[in-house]
Amino acid sequence: MEPRERESSGGLVLVVDDERRSLESLRRVLSDEFDVVCAESAIEAEAVLSGDLVQVILCDQRMPAENGVDFLKRVRSRWPEPVRIVISGYADAEDIITGVNDAGIYHYVAKPWNPDRLLELVRDAAQLYRLQKDGIAPLETKSGAVRLREDAGRRRQAERGLYEFSRLVHAPQSALRHAVELGRRAAQYDISVLITGESGTGKELLARAIHHGSARGEKAFVVENCGALPDELLESELFGCKKGAFTGAYQDRIGLFEVADGGAIFLDEIGETSPSFQVKLLRVLQEGEIRPLGAQRPRRVDARVIAATNRDIEQEVAAGRFRRDLYYRLAAFPVHMPPLAARRCDIPLIAQHILDSVNKTFGRAVPGFEPETLRLMEAYGWPGNIRELHNEIQRMVTLCDGDAPLGPHLASAALLGGTQAAPKEYGGTLRNRVERLESEMISDALRRQSGNISRAAEALGLSRVGLRAKIARYGLAAGDDNG
Repeated sequence: MEPRERESSGGLVLVVDDERRSLESLRRVLSDEFDVVCAESAIEAEAVLSGDLVQVILCDQRMPAENGVDFLKRVRSRWPEPVRIVISGYADAEDIITGVNDAGIYHYVAKPWNPDRLLELVRDAAQLYRLQKDGIAPLETKSGAVRLREDAGRRRQAERGLYEFSRLVHAPQSALRHAVELGRRAAQYDISVLITGESGTGKELLARAIHHGSARGEKAFVVENCGALPDELLESELFGCKKGAFTGAYQDRIGLFEVADGGAIFLDEIGETSPSFQVKLLRVLQEGEIRPLGAQRPRRVDARVIAATNRDIEQEVAAGRFRRDLYYRLAAFPVHMPPLAARRCDIPLIAQHILDSVNKTFGRAVPGFEPETLRLMEAYGWPGNIRELHNEIQRMVTLCDGDAPLGPHLASAALLGGTQAAPKEYGGTLRNRVERLESEMISDALRRQSGNISRAAEALGLSRVGLRAKIARYGLAAGDDNG
């Protein structure tokens, strides 16, 4: 029995996805112009193809029984006419590109997809189907692989603009300037980088800037929080697994190291990993190979590793909780991100940058901050760093009426507590606590002496040269240098 053609203005589109919410979302976008039939499995999809003349197939890449590319390969051998599109949430399209020729894929759509762009793409695919049917166009496009690479390249080019070093907002005299300069240097060389610093200081933002500023910047950048998963799941996420390797492994899984092949992988909170996992990660760094759980053979990978931790990793090594050989592999190029309390001169710039972003998100037009509000911000210890500052400003905008500058009456109780409560709230390593306390004491001495460095140095028991060095290190504002 020959497949029948349905009467519709746009044609028949088959959507294949094992998640019902995804199916419904795609149906809503396409149903105004096309007849849409949904299938939750390959078996259901093949039944539709046997009975109806499908013009376009949209297939999700991740499905339980087989992935989208493999399914579309089989479809092509029996039903070559429909124009095939694959949808994927992978961070990189290279694994799909390799199957383009065999599956005859017309286009690749990355998640999250844009509804208008997707509808336009399906219109083009339906038009191609009609041209093929009329003999005006060849049965299959040969530019699929090129198009996929171009799409992936455009996405990465956009990301490079979002994660430039200029996004790390700081003043010229800021303590962050040294970290940014080191990041720029690290971007030029293909070596492992270890970024240290308290939570909320922008370690991932620096990692992205390093990647997108490097020769690998057009390739994938994938992220994994190593402290959020037990060993078995972390190994599966990073190295992949074979179906049945452990309870819950219902299908083969591609690990993030393979997704990042040619690009970079960011291992956040690396200091939280267990000794047994550290051994396996060390092998990957030494040999350039991964072994998926349940696999018999290793696979070669070429991914740059950028790691981060909020722990004093040298102290962890000394205590025997972190492997010394792994530390040396990861810390080929160490970079430290200073806490916000050590870069108070940046607070007005960062606060305005955050406010601009919050305005855009909330549809507001709050112009800035009253001077007293900025004074409170500069005096506070910020144990949660930039993340806490973002939350504080978001809360202020939510509470304020109208679009006047944010006043101190909108500040939280913690912010109103000022510097007196801040040292008691300090967390992190001993070094971080000492740095914060020292920064607070210097800032307080400078305020008491109206910015006079000589008198502040005398009050602190330091030389003028020593105090000036510490002022520069912590990015503090100072005034007259005369006694």
